[in-house]
Amino acid sequence: MNRPVVMVTGASRGIGAATARWLGRAGATVVVVARTEPALRRTAEEVERLGGRALALAGDVSDAEFCHRVVDQAVTTFGHLDALVNNAAVLEPIARVAEADVVAWRYAVEVNLVAPFFLTREALPALRAARGRLINISSGAAHHPIAAWSAYCATKAGLHLFTQVVALEEPQVIAISVHPGVVDTEMQALIRRRGEGHMFPEQVARFRQLKERGELVSPELSGRSIAWLALHAPSTMSGRFVAFDDADVLGPAKRAFGEPVA
Repeated sequence: MNRPVVMVTGASRGIGAATARWLGRAGATVVVVARTEPALRRTAEEVERLGGRALALAGDVSDAEFCHRVVDQAVTTFGHLDALVNNAAVLEPIARVAEADVVAWRYAVEVNLVAPFFLTREALPALRAARGRLINISSGAAHHPIAAWSAYCATKAGLHLFTQVVALEEPQVIAISVHPGVVDTEMQALIRRRGEGHMFPEQVARFRQLKERGELVSPELSGRSIAWLALHAPSTMSGRFVAFDDADVLGPAKRAFGEPVA
């Protein structure tokens, strides 16, 4: 019961899975949430192999009832909730506004922005009681527009403002937006596959060059910083937009967790 309890969405792969693994190494209880159950189960198994405890809850965070159930189950099972990491996100539709699919655009809003609202609202009583942390995974796209990413840019900008509002309204909760870096995930692979003909050519070229040059951030490096923030971020960071490699995040994360292991 003394283990910190952290919920991580989008935990079946990429940044979310890496964050969950670091939390497992730290001995935390990790409630992992994602749509894809087999991959989610693998993440839960890795958390437990590394020394943590895990509860896997599969479903779609765009469903308000599902969000209510997962928070309720986490608190009922473990008695408390110390942090919520809203990481689940979708990039599509990759399309100019004039051609964007309406259904896909709406779904991006539901996953990237409405779901964090649902989960935060449900989790706030437990987070207040724990004097816990809300970690919302944002993006450089929250501040820098990219052609054909209208839904993603708009929702990530909205998520940061939402984080700031929570920081103002909830003094007992530390609410932080995180720029995880340009991370080597399936989302980057999607950009390289689907960006041409929709994004500006120089933007597609930049993302392809980052991959070719080995300059994408590994999920493990980004996840280490996010895990540290979920467990240790000080109240002075509340309301801030911080990058995974900011000196006041990266240094303490390295000292707390060490270097990634294969």
